[in-house]
Amino acid sequence: MEISGSFFALIFLLLGFQIISSYATSDSIYDKFVQCLSSHSSPSLQASSIVYGQTNSSFTTVLRSYIRNPRFITSSTPKPMIIVTPTDESQVSAAVICSRDIGIQPRIRSGGHDYDGLSYISDVPFFILDMFNLRSINVNIKDETAWVQAGATLGELYYRIWEKSRVHGFPAGICPTVGVGGHLSGGGYGNMLRKYGLSVDHIVDAKIVNVNGTILDRDSMGEDLFWAIRGGGGASFGVILSYKVKLVGVPGTVTVFRVEKTLAENATDILYQWQHITDKIDSDLFMRLLVQPITVKSNNGSTKAKKSQKTVRITFIGMFLGDSTRLMSVMNKDFPELGLKKEDCKEMSWIESVLYWANFDNSTSADVLLNRTSDSATFLKRKSDYVQKPISKTDLEGLWKKLIELGKPGMVFNSYGGRMNEIPASETPFPHRAGNIFKIQYSVNWHEEGAEADKKYLNLIRELYSYMTPFVSNFPRASYLNYRDIDIGINHNGKDSYQEGKVYGEKYFLNNFDRLVKVKTAVDPQDFFRYEQSIPPLPYSGEIRASTARSLLGYKNNIWFLIIHVVH
Repeated sequence: MEISGSFFALIFLLLGFQIISSYATSDSIYDKFVQCLSSHSSPSLQASSIVYGQTNSSFTTVLRSYIRNPRFITSSTPKPMIIVTPTDESQVSAAVICSRDIGIQPRIRSGGHDYDGLSYISDVPFFILDMFNLRSINVNIKDETAWVQAGATLGELYYRIWEKSRVHGFPAGICPTVGVGGHLSGGGYGNMLRKYGLSVDHIVDAKIVNVNGTILDRDSMGEDLFWAIRGGGGASFGVILSYKVKLVGVPGTVTVFRVEKTLAENATDILYQWQHITDKIDSDLFMRLLVQPITVKSNNGSTKAKKSQKTVRITFIGMFLGDSTRLMSVMNKDFPELGLKKEDCKEMSWIESVLYWANFDNSTSADVLLNRTSDSATFLKRKSDYVQKPISKTDLEGLWKKLIELGKPGMVFNSYGGRMNEIPASETPFPHRAGNIFKIQYSVNWHEEGAEADKKYLNLIRELYSYMTPFVSNFPRASYLNYRDIDIGINHNGKDSYQEGKVYGEKYFLNNFDRLVKVKTAVDPQDFFRYEQSIPPLPYSGEIRASTARSLLGYKNNIWFLIIHVVH
């Protein structure tokens, strides 16, 4: 078939119209959303004050405020049609009702730490439901609980607990700017997990907005949904408003240490032994290992200029719930190979240890935990694995060569065992309990901008991940949901949604995936709350989802329908 030049001119005209119409569509969505919110909210609400359209001068500022990975602040990154920033829970309900009525998908953002940006980007028309205004924290020391809203950060939670008590804490992550909503709904991993387990092991109640816009608590949502949102990812089932958590006891004095070893300092033998004791040692002790390729200067004892040499450095970082005297007793008995000395140890309060693990110096005030901004400006990618058998010395030496060859990616080993071995894998959706010695986080950061740099560093971390295949869990190769990784599978939310979801779902949730699917089917059979790695409902509801997707993309499909008919 011969296609004339006038046809190509028409194509360009239509594509230009599509670009222009996207702004018009955004304005239209904005107007519809504001009108809908007004009709479903308190009469005192000025809906336009919490909705930002693309033409609003503050739109870009609000969008970027909680994007923690600069990979997703480029001109080509898909942008939301609007951003909704509710200031009370009823507005979240209204936003869900309106998004359903208008036909636009939500992306729910609490802290913006989703490593692959799935809380604020999408390839379909979408809006961001930004929860940062909902961050109240109510600590009740008398019954040792706290209600914390989804938009609060971990730093804020730790600070508010510390305000009320010096002997209470909460087991969660070490980064203070992480949002509570995403962190707790995905598991919640921190440096007290060997003593107390995960964050989700201490959730006693919750509030969620379901697909109908109804606010539910534990009693009204039922135990199946309550189970699902404690590790299964809340955004697949609704909008998490808040969690009620049980606080844990912390001693007046905790001890931290940091010891570095290079290959020349017997790092291989020390790490090999660490693998054999890290899941069995006293549960008051947690150790995190940073494994990094570095360049050191060495003159081999000569008087000549120092020569650069590539090696691997392993940094042992410890957190002990007790004083240094007892820590030294534990280490000398069970892990003397590290050679820990009393002068390596620092005693401090629990809140001071929170600052230490967040890399603040020892003169920093705890008030810094109330700072919601992050100073990280590096592009990044993360991946995860679980190790269930010690890696041999020979294989460790092979790994060191690979790290040196790749040059940039590093690894973080996080010890398991203790309380994690005692909680059944089916207790919550998070299944990675007994049988795991340690978890690996693969890490690569870079500063160069552009697609070529992204491709380069993503390939490096993927090559390292591939290299580790023989040494980690398999059938399936397990991953941690909160270390989001779209490399392990994505869902196009079409007729194959269940099969696509099963690929990544079984890696994140193992045998708990099927129960999550059943809960999803019961509470959201039309799959309204969906994204690229959400829990799918059972296959029979696929046609309903396809119909919804067609309506969402209608404005684009109409253009291509016209083009197709011009061709024919």
